[in-house]
Amino acid sequence: MTTASGVAPQVVSGTTPLPTKDASGASLTSTAGSTLAGNFQTFLTLLTTQLQNQNPLDPLDTNQFTQQLVQFAGVEQQLKTNDQLTTLVSLQQTAQSTQALTFVGKTAVVDGSTTNLVNSAATWNLSVPTNSNVAITIANSTGQNVFSGNYPVTAGDNQAFAWDGKGNDGTQWPDGKYTMTATALDATGNPVAVSTQIRGVVNSVDLTQSPPLLSINGQTYPVNPIKSISS
Repeated sequence: MTTASGVAPQVVSGTTPLPTKDASGASLTSTAGSTLAGNFQTFLTLLTTQLQNQNPLDPLDTNQFTQQLVQFAGVEQQLKTNDQLTTLVSLQQTAQSTQALTFVGKTAVVDGSTTNLVNSAATWNLSVPTNSNVAITIANSTGQNVFSGNYPVTAGDNQAFAWDGKGNDGTQWPDGKYTMTATALDATGNPVAVSTQIRGVVNSVDLTQSPPLLSINGQTYPVNPIKSISS
């Protein structure tokens, strides 16, 4: 693009701050020009200058300038939207952290099948849609089956099953991680979907993770899979 005198006007980058001078004549750098918002007036000044100095024999396309102005405004709006979304995400994370802290010391029920046997006591919850006969198998951390049994379970959610750490032969198994496997049949012998949850006290919360992680029975869980919290 050239002016009427044939000399191309100097174009200043939209992200480069314009130098100014203080009272002594020393150059200063405008911090406002470091963003699109700060350079918006600069863009309009350049646009006006180019229009005023256009070659009358080769006039500038005003539609092109209008399109540039619209594009610039669109980018500016998108950047503002991104900033607002970042603020909303930060507020949501803060709310999650605040909520998670209130869970410490309370009993939580979380989807899962592995829990810790502590002081010869471990508890799982069972959820079945209909009255069923549930076959339960408990294995230790090496995969060895240490206990099994069949129990009638009525329809419902979060029905506690407590294990004292003793095997079928009366052996007292040591504290540690144990996994339950449960299958169910209804009165007619048809398979029934059964889900297991673990129950335990929330010992601590790790706020360095997003979402925060809750420590329950020596294991960590995010907030999302928690089924219930009770005092």
